[in-house]
Parts: sequence; C-alpha cells; structure tokens
Amino acid sequence: MHERGVPRVAISDWTQWEERFAMFLVAGQGAEDAAHDAMHIRRVVANARKLADAEGADHAVVLPAAWLHDCVIVPKDSPERTMASRLAAAAAADFLRGAAYPPDRIPAIQHAIEAHSFSARIAPRTVEAQVVQDADRLDALGAVGIARTMMLGGAMGKPLYDVGEPFPVTRTADDGENVLDHFFVKLLTLSDTMQTRAGREEAARRTAFMRHYLAQLGEEIGITPP
Repeated sequence: MHERGVPRVAISDWTQWEERFAMFLVAGQGAEDAAHDAMHIRRVVANARKLADAEGADHAVVLPAAWLHDCVIVPKDSPERTMASRLAAAAAADFLRGAAYPPDRIPAIQHAIEAHSFSARIAPRTVEAQVVQDADRLDALGAVGIARTMMLGGAMGKPLYDVGEPFPVTRTADDGENVLDHFFVKLLTLSDTMQTRAGREEAARRTAFMRHYLAQLGEEIGITPP
C-alpha cells in the first residue's frame, strides 16, 4: 500500500522521493539536538551521494538511508542512546513500506541505518551501509565537526576545557565533563574507522584540519596538545 491520496513515485524520480523524505522528517520532528538538525541530514546526504558515486554503491539504498538515518533521535545522555539507530531503522522501514518504496531495497536500507551509528557498534555488511556510515562520520570531522561539537557542548552546558589540564595528557579524557575532550575520546579516532577508500581520504583531510585547530587553540591558551 502507499500513502492515502499520494501517488506512487517512480524510483528514478529522486527529486520527488527526496521531497517526501524531507516532509517525513519535518512531520516527525521531535527530540532534535543542536548537532542533529535538518542541515546535518542534508550534509550527510551530500556526503553519501559523493561516496556512493566513488564506490559504485546503489543510490536506491544509500540515499533513503542517508535521509532517514536520524529519523528517530535519542538524546546523547539517554541510557537508550545505543538503540537510536535501530529505532530509526524500524521507523524508516515502516515509512518506506507505507510510501510504496521498492520492497526489495528496504532491508538493505534498514541495515544501513542500523549500522551508521558509532554507539550501536553494528558492523556494516554492505558497501551501501559502509557509505552511509562514512557519510555520517564525515560530518563529525573538519570545520563542520568542530562547529557541531561546540554547539552541542554549549547546549549541554559543558565548559570548553578542563582548567587544570586543558588537553588530556596525564588525566583520562572525559567528554562528559568538557567539550574539548570529545576530540580525544571520539573525533580524532574516526578516520581509523572509515570503511571506504573515498571516506578514508576525506576523513584524513578533515582530521588534519582539526589537529591544526587544536594546535592553534593550544597556542592561544598556552598549552601544547598531545
């Protein structure tokens, strides 16, 4: 079945499909946070499209998964955070079935959404899932990654860094306590987790930019980063 009063759209007509994905996200908008807004979704879609082209992945799987990967948001401090991608995958699959999306693609889309999450620890089994995971992680890197980290840290009321030891050299990094530690807990490790060649190349470039930022920050506060 498809949505009441909405004609079935050919899979080749991506403009109309993407409009429907965007409308679904707006209709279900709820617990969005500063780092997982509509602009994040569109950047991930753009990343995914480029990586899919480079890796020869199926756009009919990659693009819906990229659009819908955060259709269910669980706050970062929630004990159910690790379930977010599974919940999003189930909600996306229900929507796609109701929208009469080609059913043969839905299981692969669902897996790609489940596997995109850093906290879920689900290994991507297909090149499409690898592309979506890389596309999402790229948005945590580079200039955008720095901006998102600062926005989210500020929204959560965290200080920028530990006054006694701004960079975690002798202490254990703890991004639950300050914003800067998130670079060392997660962001600087992401380039090693990239699944695709194109993703690794772009992640390396963006990670180098972040290291340059940390060096500049250290210079300004009088501390050398590790």
